[in-house]
Amino acid sequence: MQLHKLTIASGLALALSFSSAFAGGSKPAVSFGSPITEADIAAWDIDIQTATGKGLPAGSGSVAEGKALFNAQCIGCHGVDAAGGSQYGSMVGGKRPLTGGGYPYAPILFDYIRRAMPMNAPQSLSNDEVYALTAYIYALNEFIPQDAVLDAGSLTAIQMPVRDGFIVDDRPDTSATRCMEDC
Repeated sequence: MQLHKLTIASGLALALSFSSAFAGGSKPAVSFGSPITEADIAAWDIDIQTATGKGLPAGSGSVAEGKALFNAQCIGCHGVDAAGGSQYGSMVGGKRPLTGGGYPYAPILFDYIRRAMPMNAPQSLSNDEVYALTAYIYALNEFIPQDAVLDAGSLTAIQMPVRDGFIVDDRPDTSATRCMEDC
């Protein structure tokens, strides 16, 4: 009986010591890493508001520059003149979402290329290269002239073929209020 009481007492003492250590006493000191800076965040903060172009970076690229870059880096997967290659189908014509005008706003293609291409080294292209590739693909689809140069302003100004084909979903059960803090 005495051993049983001793075991219970020991267990309670151990539980109390653990609970006081984890019950909001002092936080353990972190001995690795460093505080994140605004410059650290800026490298990953590449969001673009495709409707307005807000967030598009400085830079520019021409259709001709895009064609040269496409032939050097993209042709293996996407084929000659983006007509389809070993990995992917055609990016020209039709209602393809990114390249064939299936989205209402032109900056979506820039955003996708910048984030995901080339597949073996995403986010490795310069802003000028991304503008050039976007220009080349949009010229192939006849959304812009062959001598066009794209930058943040001209890219946002492109009127995509289905721009007015979308409707606002105003059903009452689809509205949501974005909460960014103290939610």
